[in-house]
Amino acid sequence: FALIAQQYLFKDAMSTAWDRVTDGLEAGFNPLVLAHVAGGALVLIFALWRLTLRARRGVPPAIEASKLQGILAKLTHVGLYALMILMPLSGSVAWFGGGEAAAQGHNVMKIALLALIALHVVGALYHQFALRDGTLARMRRAQG
Repeated sequence: FALIAQQYLFKDAMSTAWDRVTDGLEAGFNPLVLAHVAGGALVLIFALWRLTLRARRGVPPAIEASKLQGILAKLTHVGLYALMILMPLSGSVAWFGGGEAAAQGHNVMKIALLALIALHVVGALYHQFALRDGTLARMRRAQG
């Protein structure tokens, strides 16, 4: 979570650098831009690592939930992982390859990621305080 929050904190520096580059100017060195690029790379690495662990170790069995809740949970998780992979890739293509379409996609995905994070937090809080089903404890517990 901290790495993704950091990406949003440093986005203004990245946007300024991007505007300079697309205007044909030198971006210059900015440690916040470097932090954004490195943070994005780490998000990608950790997302792939987490998916590898899930594939090797499996996931805990789903809790009792309605069919709609199960579908919503699955779509949210798939969306989060997809965006944690696609956003660093699109950002890299935009920054290192000058791809304007990749930059536009990156900006659209930024909004989608915020929406999915909000949905995930609301779902976790709902399970913790309304359903009291131990979902947060399951999320914190190490597997394997």
